[in-house]
Amino acid sequence: MRRLAVACSAFLAVALLLAGCGEEKKAPGDKVTYLTAFGAVGRDAFAWVAQEKGYFRDAGLDVTIQLGAATGENLKVLAAGRAQFASLDLTGMWILAGKGEYPDVRAIAAIHQQTLVSIVSLEGAGVTQPKDLEGRQVGAATGSVNQLLFPAYAGLAGVDPAKVKWVNAPPAQLPALLASGRVNALSTFLIGAKGLSKAAGGKPTVVLPYSTYLPELFGNGLVAPLAITRDQPDVARRFRDAALKGLQYTLEHPEEAAQIMKKAQPAADVTAAVGEITLMKPYVKPSGVIDRQRVAAAIATLEKNKLIPPGLTPDSVVDFALAPAS
Repeated sequence: MRRLAVACSAFLAVALLLAGCGEEKKAPGDKVTYLTAFGAVGRDAFAWVAQEKGYFRDAGLDVTIQLGAATGENLKVLAAGRAQFASLDLTGMWILAGKGEYPDVRAIAAIHQQTLVSIVSLEGAGVTQPKDLEGRQVGAATGSVNQLLFPAYAGLAGVDPAKVKWVNAPPAQLPALLASGRVNALSTFLIGAKGLSKAAGGKPTVVLPYSTYLPELFGNGLVAPLAITRDQPDVARRFRDAALKGLQYTLEHPEEAAQIMKKAQPAADVTAAVGEITLMKPYVKPSGVIDRQRVAAAIATLEKNKLIPPGLTPDSVVDFALAPAS
């Protein structure tokens, strides 16, 4: 009987082993954390699309998506090692890098090929041209590119920046500030105009793009610290490609992308998200290309407008071995 039991056990073990041979055993993906640029809004929907569609999983990545809070705050989280990738405004990052802050972060793809930072007001609020900002209150997200870039915009647009009073708030609170009249305008992304109009009961908006005076500058991009770009470039490439695949799908299916984001973030506004995705499409190259000459021109613009001192180079802010070429 003992021999029979041993034989049966051996047979069972072999059978289980053979049964398992027909199953694909997938190793767990590399765990990384990604920060959105600005909470859960249309411009950031592509990350949840990449998650929902399995693009990250297929790239061997286990991605945790966290809500970001503008350029400066996202850079703090990256520097502390609490996230490995983020979307943030490249111009804002380069201004800080030029001042010696967060020197160990590199861009690996561009999302917006031109800065989308703008002044957005409501009709009847008294702001129809840049000069109207003097003596008025302007809201902006804490630590965002908007205030960092404003001195250059103001100088070129004929505005005295000392006469503008800033009101800082978390990203989610900005629409209410404008809708309630607690500020006369916001410095935010132009693609958010439809959402701001909706928050204000449908009032039309007035949009004054910074790009009217600063056309050389980039908008949002994907970034990572040197601990990833230098030490784990394969992880960076896989994340970049999966995220850009999500970006392509988002641009082609804005309504579905907005619904996917809503599923992950119930507080997200689908109508506003679709508006953002639609409005940002002309500024996006889904390949994520970052052209070295354009980066040099953007840095020169920041230097010329005294936002950074001389010395910053394209290679100190972009990993061109990872960034898609034109």
